[in-house]
Amino acid sequence: MALELFDSKEQRLRKFVPLTSGHVEIYLCGPTVQSEPHLGHLRSALVYDLLRRWLVASGYTVTLVRNVTDIDDKVLVNAGSRDWLEFSREVEKSFIEAYENLGILEPTHKPYATEHIDDMIELTKKLISLGHAYQAEDGSANVFFDTASWPKYGELTNQKLENMEGETDASFGRRSPHDFALFKAHKSDEPESACWQTPWGLARPGWHIECSAMAKHFLGESFDIHGGGLDLRFPHHENELAQSTAVGDRFANYWMHNALITINGNKMSKSLGNGVSVTELLAQGSWAAIRYWLLSANYRSNLDYQSGSITEAQAALDRIVGFIKRTGLERKVDLSFLPEDFVSAMNADLNLPAALAALHEHVRLGNQAIDEGAGTVTDLFDAVRAMIHVLGLDFALAESPVDPELVRKIEELIEMRNRAKQAKDFAAADSIRAELQGMGVTIKDMPDKTIWSIDG
Repeated sequence: MALELFDSKEQRLRKFVPLTSGHVEIYLCGPTVQSEPHLGHLRSALVYDLLRRWLVASGYTVTLVRNVTDIDDKVLVNAGSRDWLEFSREVEKSFIEAYENLGILEPTHKPYATEHIDDMIELTKKLISLGHAYQAEDGSANVFFDTASWPKYGELTNQKLENMEGETDASFGRRSPHDFALFKAHKSDEPESACWQTPWGLARPGWHIECSAMAKHFLGESFDIHGGGLDLRFPHHENELAQSTAVGDRFANYWMHNALITINGNKMSKSLGNGVSVTELLAQGSWAAIRYWLLSANYRSNLDYQSGSITEAQAALDRIVGFIKRTGLERKVDLSFLPEDFVSAMNADLNLPAALAALHEHVRLGNQAIDEGAGTVTDLFDAVRAMIHVLGLDFALAESPVDPELVRKIEELIEMRNRAKQAKDFAAADSIRAELQGMGVTIKDMPDKTIWSIDG
């Protein structure tokens, strides 16, 4: 089965065929370094890290560009009295640390917006010369994209111009509320270092022109995949597509958008005060468990965080690590052992729930083979190792202190307890729960399964 990806521009699954045989180019909208990373940032980076890993496992070479937006309205506001560039670099460090801890691979290129101002100026000049952009009518250094000049505007999100949200008014020399800023005139209350000399006066770039310019600098006029969070689809990606295609570039051949993270079914929001810190996550499990949880849902579906999410992920990960350690084997990872059901799942638009189901089924079969002394243990070990390598979970082997025999004993006792409950032998079920508690194990009955965690 060939790889299929859901193209969020065409709103359908498409067979993936790269523009250059054997090589894939990806542009990923990276962080705006205005504040420390939240779960949504981590999920987005992880989804495209997984895509990259799967493409490499499938025999492609990959160039991945993940930018850093280090000049932006909120960067300047949040920096306060501090040097804004120094502030942005400090915030970026928190992203780098989180990415490294989650096992996210370094991008091929990591451009900073402030390093590509000349590229942005050239792209803006070309838009003006073609009649798709204009300098503000009030004579300031503001420059806007003229949405009325581009009939295809709205094609990414399938919207008509008159139905789109625009700015509240035609301010700062903007002709229409729908026109968006390519460059913003320097303001007297902003640091002098936060502007550049442009053909239109002292100004700094708008957010959207940054990504178009950086993508073109590293990947040229066309490339394979543009990725990012669903919250960027409009207006950011819609505006990128408009300004890039308006100068004649083909831009991205496929568009991918990962869904968002919710908290107990609600949108994660500062105003609701329902954010979850990395410290809170690590109190429930390891970095590998956090990665496992972030991978546990289809990337196009919202992922809901609840109080036991990381604990449950840690238990699932401990079962995998427990099997690997039980075998006593140490062998080089060989991707030729990837099982067919896992490969089919990954080729089906990165169907992660199905891929994880394949992984756990091989862990179950592996434990059964160990118990029965079967000769299939080595092959099952190789399959499990290949799968966790593709999923980027190798570091769980070094990170997890799990005792494989303890994991096996816990699983056996939970299975015995479930059978006792089915037989309505509640005294036996309570006795097994007490035995587990004595081992320092907490269990929680869910509608379809029992999850467990080791206390402390």
